[in-house]
Amino acid sequence: MTSNLLQVLRVLAIGFLTAFAGGASAATEAPDVLVKRTVEEVLQVIQQTPERAALHRIAEQKVLPNFDFREMTRLAVGTNWRKASPEQQAALEGGFRKLLVNVYTTALTKSGPQGAGRTLEVKPLPAAAKGDETVVKTVIKEPDGQRVAIDYRMASRDGGWKVYDVVVEGVSLVTSYRSSFESEVSKGGVDGLIKALENRNRAPVKS
Repeated sequence: MTSNLLQVLRVLAIGFLTAFAGGASAATEAPDVLVKRTVEEVLQVIQQTPERAALHRIAEQKVLPNFDFREMTRLAVGTNWRKASPEQQAALEGGFRKLLVNVYTTALTKSGPQGAGRTLEVKPLPAAAKGDETVVKTVIKEPDGQRVAIDYRMASRDGGWKVYDVVVEGVSLVTSYRSSFESEVSKGGVDGLIKALENRNRAPVKS
C-alpha cells in the first residue's frame, strides 16, 4: 500500500466511524441528519479508545450494519462477479469485508487521540433530493487546517440507508481495489482472488 493511499484511508477511517455510528436510527432519519447527529459522540469514542481490539469492536457493532458489503464487493470485483458461483460470491464478500475492517481499524489505531482536533462538516442534502439513492457530502477538517472531501454514496435498503461506496477527494474506494482484484482473477481465477484475500487477511498488519 502506498503512503498516499494509507494517508487517505486514515482520514477516511475517521469519517467512516464518525458518519455512520448509531445504526438503529438509520431507518427513520435522513442520511445527512444521521451523519450530523452522531459526530460528537463518535469523535469522543475515538479519542478515548486507542486500543486496536476496542476499535475493532466499534467497527463491528456500530459501523458495519450501515454498509452494503455485497454491493461494495460486486462493484469492486467488477465484471468478474458474474463469473463467480453463489458460494464464491459469499467468500469474496466475507474476505473483502474483513479486509476493509482491518484497514479501518489500523487507520484508527494510528490516528490515536488526534480525533479530538478533527471536525466534520456535513453538507445538507439538496431540497430536491429524493428516491432510493443519494450522496452525503462531508468535509473532514484537520487541526492543521487541511480539508478533505469525503462523499458517501448511499441507497435505501430494507427500510434503512446503506453505504455502498465512499469517495475521498474524488477517488472511489471500491474502484480503487478493482485493478488489483482483476489482476488476481486473471492469474488464478475467482478462487485465486478468494485465496489472495484470505492471505491478505492472515498477514500481519502493515503501516
